[in-house]
Amino acid sequence: MTQYTNQYGQPVGAPLPEWQSRSWPAYETFTGHYCRLEPLSAERHGRELYAAYAQASDGRDWTYMFAEPFTDEDAYLAYASKIEQGRDPMHFAVIDLQTQRAVGTLALMRIDTTHGSIEIGHVAFSPLLKQTRMATEAHYLLMRYALEQLGYRRYEWKCDSCNQPSRQAALRLGFQFEGTFRQAIVYKGRSRDTCWFSIIDGEWPQLKQAFERWLAADNFNEDGTQRAKLQAQR
Repeated sequence: MTQYTNQYGQPVGAPLPEWQSRSWPAYETFTGHYCRLEPLSAERHGRELYAAYAQASDGRDWTYMFAEPFTDEDAYLAYASKIEQGRDPMHFAVIDLQTQRAVGTLALMRIDTTHGSIEIGHVAFSPLLKQTRMATEAHYLLMRYALEQLGYRRYEWKCDSCNQPSRQAALRLGFQFEGTFRQAIVYKGRSRDTCWFSIIDGEWPQLKQAFERWLAADNFNEDGTQRAKLQAQR
């Protein structure tokens, strides 16, 4: 690793003489092989999303979310109306290209254009979306947008330290674990230690190739079983 020093002989970070602030993300539509991301709309997506979430047998998918399980469709529609078209977070609906129905949401958030940092969060995937090619592709589409198209330097993932599935998902997707912020948040009447993960711009080209190899149709058997895991593609 190259060591940089200033005029006093002190170690400093790598110079970025051409760095400029990045653009704020836009509410665009992103289309992949298996899913499409659209700006969340309570009117267009709300009823489909509530129906998708209602397929879960209980409310455990909301344990580590800031929202609570929704008691009825009207409650979810009110929630979706509140968060749609927000500036930060910016929520997107995940559309299954086979059924053309919304099956989950995720959001870009904690957007810092000055330093080129952005977080993926509010990941609410229904049983129709979890552990599918669509789920991986949805993350890939937003990573590509932030790191490649917009030129952000840092793409973050944060979760409750107790949320083991989220921690495993971050590692599978190529995020690097950075540490735990103790007693970082109080939510739902309890304390939260927050685990931090990130992908930086220099890691993106290799990760992009791995995603594209994994998402390729020939990586799956006729029954949809993957031939090679995403981690193996890296």
